[in-house]
Amino acid sequence: MSASNNGWAMIAQVRFRELKTRLGLAVFIAVSAWFLTRGAWPAVWLGFVAVSQFIDWLAFRRLRLNPTIEPSAPYKVALCATAAMNVIVYSGIAVVLWVTGGEAGRLFAMIQVAGALLHVSLHMHHVRSLLLSAVVPHSLFFLGLPMMEGVRTGRWEDFLIVIGGVLFMTHLVVAVRQSSMTTKALQDANDQANAERKKAQVASAAKSDFLAVVSHEIRTPMNAVISAANLLRRTRLDREQREHVSMLLDAGDVLVGLLNDVLDFSKIEAGKMQLESSEMDLRDKLASLGRLWQPKAEANGVRLMMEIASDVPVSVRTDPLRFQQILFNLLSNAVKFTEDGTISVSVGWEATQQRLVVSVADTGCGIAPERLANIFDSFEQADAGTTRRYGGTGLGLAISRRLAEIMGGSLKAESILEQGSTFTLSLPVEPVTKTERAPAQATAEETGLQGRLILAADDHAVNRRILSLLLEPHGCQLVLVENGAEAVEAAMGQTFDAILMDMQMPVMDGLTATARIRVEGLNTTTPVIALTANAMDVHRAAWDAEGVHAFLTKPIDPPLLAATLAQACAVPRAERVAAAA
Repeated sequence: MSASNNGWAMIAQVRFRELKTRLGLAVFIAVSAWFLTRGAWPAVWLGFVAVSQFIDWLAFRRLRLNPTIEPSAPYKVALCATAAMNVIVYSGIAVVLWVTGGEAGRLFAMIQVAGALLHVSLHMHHVRSLLLSAVVPHSLFFLGLPMMEGVRTGRWEDFLIVIGGVLFMTHLVVAVRQSSMTTKALQDANDQANAERKKAQVASAAKSDFLAVVSHEIRTPMNAVISAANLLRRTRLDREQREHVSMLLDAGDVLVGLLNDVLDFSKIEAGKMQLESSEMDLRDKLASLGRLWQPKAEANGVRLMMEIASDVPVSVRTDPLRFQQILFNLLSNAVKFTEDGTISVSVGWEATQQRLVVSVADTGCGIAPERLANIFDSFEQADAGTTRRYGGTGLGLAISRRLAEIMGGSLKAESILEQGSTFTLSLPVEPVTKTERAPAQATAEETGLQGRLILAADDHAVNRRILSLLLEPHGCQLVLVENGAEAVEAAMGQTFDAILMDMQMPVMDGLTATARIRVEGLNTTTPVIALTANAMDVHRAAWDAEGVHAFLTKPIDPPLLAATLAQACAVPRAERVAAAA
């Protein structure tokens, strides 16, 4: 819709809303005029007003009902003529009052026309032609009546009234101009806000698409790495090899956690990051971090030491992933910027405030005083050349402090150039005095997969191999296919106990394949489990719409996969086939 058309439609709506007000005022003016004149003309005038207002209602009706139409030139002329006719009729009472109402009638006439001028100026300034059609007749009455009286009587006082009318109209022009400028500024601001909102929506959609692609492309190789590590841990390993596998799995857990944080980026930006609260064995968590970072520190000739005070609780209730993420970033920085000496992690306990105090101190290069205040800013590093020399984005410390604050704590730094730095994390936690042993993960015999026939669709050969290595030891039989079309074909030929379905595959995607399988064939009631690297909420919602039994993401959690399949296979195949029939 053009700006001009928008103005015509706006005036049409305003005139319709103000119709009752104009008629009510006309009745009031007619009654007042009768008291001043004691004649029949006020009643005649009221009748003409009613007819002219009905014509006005008809003229603007088309535009009011269809505000998006572009008025034609003849239609615009008709609307302007209608507006002028209404003004002439409405202000016509001023002539009656001026001629027969005496001094009070003349004063009333001037006030009535002045009010009418103000009304049309404020409500019709959106379209100049309509404004002129309404203002010019009112002005002729407003200035013409006292001017004609002055000419007739020769009294100079009547010309003073004309001058006063001109001053009034001058102020009115200024007011209308200011109102128009304000309205235009508001409209421009609204248009700009709408444009910015559309840009933000496009950017948000692009960001979501980018995160979805990145998530999928990262999760696919991570699935191979972490699943291979899980498979390797099942084999006979010596102590050193088992330690290496543990380090690999610990690092994988951190990477998966960070990837999930990226997918939750919109919540982080909005300040709506959700924290979890669960029991955490503090010493196990620190040992996990030590296994990960000690070899890297020793490779630089640096000793990594950990010291936990005797009064520190064995277990605490907090968000384990966020706690690990903060310490991971602090240790990463300490190892990165320390070329010799030691890195010490000290854990203390403030019993009165129930706060855990963790200090990570190093003997590295330190931070200059003028840079220390800025190291927690996003993309900020202690030295302009550190990105090239040491790598990194400069986000680690900013994220760590933000996480600490969200968890109700704080993160502070102290440093002396060329002597080292100390980062102190103070975090409120709830000590756990009695812990319950977590239930053991289901074993191969307990999962109920023995003898089950499972269809698995995945376009990556490595992923299909991983599924074979993870599930065949449980005693189940796998039928592996490379895309959704092959999955549909296989589901037409035999009945399965469960179906594992990837999402993004060539030829036919997993959602389409699931919908096809649900429509006809031997597996319309067979549980389908989504096993995909597409892990965003929109993907989960798409699978939920297809009625899948469960939604699992890659990298694969082997015990969870086995338990989910066992639950899906709990209903015997024969019963499902009978129910479907």
